[in-house]
Amino acid sequence: MAHEIINPAGLHDPGAFGYSHIATTSGELVFIAGQYASDGSGQVTSSDFAEQVEQSLANLRTALAEVGLDFSRVVQLRTYIVEHDAAKLETIGRLIGQIWGKRPPTQTLLGVAALAFPDMLFEVDAVAVRP
Repeated sequence: MAHEIINPAGLHDPGAFGYSHIATTSGELVFIAGQYASDGSGQVTSSDFAEQVEQSLANLRTALAEVGLDFSRVVQLRTYIVEHDAAKLETIGRLIGQIWGKRPPTQTLLGVAALAFPDMLFEVDAVAVRP
C-alpha cells in the first residue's frame, strides 16, 4: 500500500525531533502523530494542563485539515497524561465532549511519567478515516 508523509506548514517542523505529523495511505486510514501544546517552533505554549489540552486539540485540527478532514472523521485517539489524576480526566472529558459531544471516538488514555519535553503534560495522537 502506498503512503505519503505530510508536515503541515501550520505546525512546527518535527524533523529534528525524529517524526512526521501525518501519514496517509492509498486506502482509507490517516495517522496523525502525537500532537502537543506546541507553537510554530515546537515550544510548549503553556504550563497549564487545560490550556495544553486545548492547544494539542487545535494542533490535531490543523493536521486533519491539511488532509481535508475534520474531527468527525477521527475514529481513535490515544492520550498521554503526565501525573494523571481525576481532575485531569475531567478536563479531558469536558474538552473532548465540546468537540465530539456524546459520541467521541475510541480512546486509550495512558498515564505516563514523562513525555518528550519536560514542560509537556499532555499529548494526543489519532487515526482518522477518509470518507
